[in-house]
Amino acid sequence: MKRTAALLTVLVSFAAGAYVLPGSSILRRMAGERDELKLSSLRVDGSLSFSGPAVQEAGAALGTPTDRPEVQGDGTLYLKVPGRCRFEASVPDGNAKAAAILAGGRRRSEGTEIPSMSVLISQVCPILAAGGGSVQDVKESVQQYLQGLGVETGRTGLARFGGEVAYVLGDMAEGRPQFWVYKDSFRPARLRYTDNAKVAWDVRFLDYNSPATGEWMPRTIEVWRGGQRALRFTALKGDNRATVADKLFTP
Repeated sequence: MKRTAALLTVLVSFAAGAYVLPGSSILRRMAGERDELKLSSLRVDGSLSFSGPAVQEAGAALGTPTDRPEVQGDGTLYLKVPGRCRFEASVPDGNAKAAAILAGGRRRSEGTEIPSMSVLISQVCPILAAGGGSVQDVKESVQQYLQGLGVETGRTGLARFGGEVAYVLGDMAEGRPQFWVYKDSFRPARLRYTDNAKVAWDVRFLDYNSPATGEWMPRTIEVWRGGQRALRFTALKGDNRATVADKLFTP
C-alpha cells in the first residue's frame, strides 16, 4: 500500500508539472491581468532601506552617515502609464535628496545617482507601467524588452518563489537571465539579469495582497546585487487616483 501511495504521488506530481505554458501565453495572460486594472497613474509612499553594497552609495547621495548596517528613510514611487516612472528617496538625518526617473525609454537622475534606485526604476517601469495599447501590443513590448536583457522567453519552467509556484521564462540554470511570473495570479514576481558591466541584478516583486497597494503594485520591491540585498521599498500607502504631474518626469 505504501509503495502504491508513493507511486501515485509521483504520478500526480509529474502530471501537474508535465505541461508548462509557453512564454508568449504567460506574458499575454500577465498583460491581460494588468489591463483589467485600468491603471493610468499611481503614487506609492513607503519605507526605504539601503543595505550591503548600497550603504556607501546611498549615504553619499543623501548626505547621511554610513557607519551602520543600513541607511533607512522614505521613498515615493510615481507611475504614469505608459512607461513613465519616478522614484524619490530621502532620509531624516540627510541633507540631500535623490530621484531616479524613466520616461520615453530614457533614464536620468536628480542628485547623485544611486545604482540600485536606477535599477528599480528601470525594471519596474517597462513591466508594471506598460500600457497604452492592446493586450497583444503590451505583451509584445514586454517580450521584446525581456529579450533585450537576454531572457530566452521561448523557454519556460516552474519553480517556487516566496512560498508560491512561479513560471520561469528563460534558461533555468543559475546565473542566467530569467523572468518569473506567479503561476496563480500571472503577476510579475522576479527579474534576474546581468548588465553590461557584468553586475548580476535580481529585482523581486513581493506580496500583491496588501491593502496599501492592492493588485496595482507589490507591497515590497527588493533589488539585489551580486547576491546581496541592496534596496528594499515597502509600500505604506498607495493612491491610484492621485494627480501625477507630467513635470515629474521631465528635466
